[in-house]
Amino acid sequence: MCGYRGALGRALICVALLFAITGWAHAQPAPSREVDLQLVLAVDASGSVDQTRFELQREGYAAAFRSRQVLEAIRSGPNQAIAVTMVQWTGPALQIQVVPWTRLGDEESAAAFADAIAGTPRQLFGGGTSISGAIDYAMTLWRASPYQSTRRVIDISGDGENNRGRPASFARDEAVRAGVGINGLPILALEPELDRYYEDNVIGGPGAFVVAAQNYDTFAAAILRKLITEISLNAGALPARSVTLR
Repeated sequence: MCGYRGALGRALICVALLFAITGWAHAQPAPSREVDLQLVLAVDASGSVDQTRFELQREGYAAAFRSRQVLEAIRSGPNQAIAVTMVQWTGPALQIQVVPWTRLGDEESAAAFADAIAGTPRQLFGGGTSISGAIDYAMTLWRASPYQSTRRVIDISGDGENNRGRPASFARDEAVRAGVGINGLPILALEPELDRYYEDNVIGGPGAFVVAAQNYDTFAAAILRKLITEISLNAGALPARSVTLR
């Protein structure tokens, strides 16, 4: 009888502990899905971008997300967090999501995202320059995002005008009507007036802007400035007019 009672007592203690652990787990707050911005980084991998140029883009993005300035911009919003994903793009049907949606809200998550960018190889080569294809593909990614935000932005970087697929302005206009903003980082190494093309055909939505890089060597400085500006914008105080930051 003593043995039975001892076993019963131990079983009751185990059950009590199980309920206590389960209750504690349910009491823990779930990770927040609310962020201040959902951002798609669309990186040019077309034929005009050789491997050296591609690596300069990749290194520039990675360095930016390791920057204290970018982290401070992220933490300046009400939710103190953003969600970001990265895409490589070339022709009308040649796009690939290379870094999945990631929540950034502290130094560790920003550094991990930077490491993911730095460790991701180029996956597309050639196929033309379809900015419209990049925008259209980016628009499909919101459905897979587990996050919610008042702002959704596509960030297009590239070194040439749209030369494949439908006009870039058509894709831009559809995105803007759906409530998505588009900002641009044209690289002027091959087309010195590309920033004007981006202003007229690529960027759109309240507060849309262009930051131009004169060449690939200045890309890192340009993307740092662009991300700080992009992330810091308050959804309630966006200027209605598109601007170019020089």
